[in-house]
Amino acid sequence: QVQLVESGGGLVQAGGSLRLSCAASGRAFSSYSMGWFRQAPGKEREFVVAIHWSGGSTYYADSVKGRFTISRDTAKNTVYLQMNNLKPEDTAVYYCAAKGPFRGFTARKEEYDYWGQGTQVTVSS
Repeated sequence: QVQLVESGGGLVQAGGSLRLSCAASGRAFSSYSMGWFRQAPGKEREFVVAIHWSGGSTYYADSVKGRFTISRDTAKNTVYLQMNNLKPEDTAVYYCAAKGPFRGFTARKEEYDYWGQGTQVTVSS
């Protein structure tokens, strides 16, 4: 079992930055590939970015490429999402998710085993 807790959301103006954190507890965090997803009101949950359990590979949605950066700190059992140059269309609840152990990452939300409760990000224009 893996428990995930997101933090760092908030209200920011367009062009601003936020850093989200996802703290994991439970089974060996380092063996899980991690993903960030988001869900805007009235829309389906969509893929944002993922990082391989080895930390060696990442995969970004086109909509955030060049603006968002995922990283992980295995010593702190935490994965981060640095979001720069935020746009109003980035407004959503952001969720982190874990897939594993020792399984590759994917953009398919159905393949993730554990989810956090989400953190709200609101970008004003």
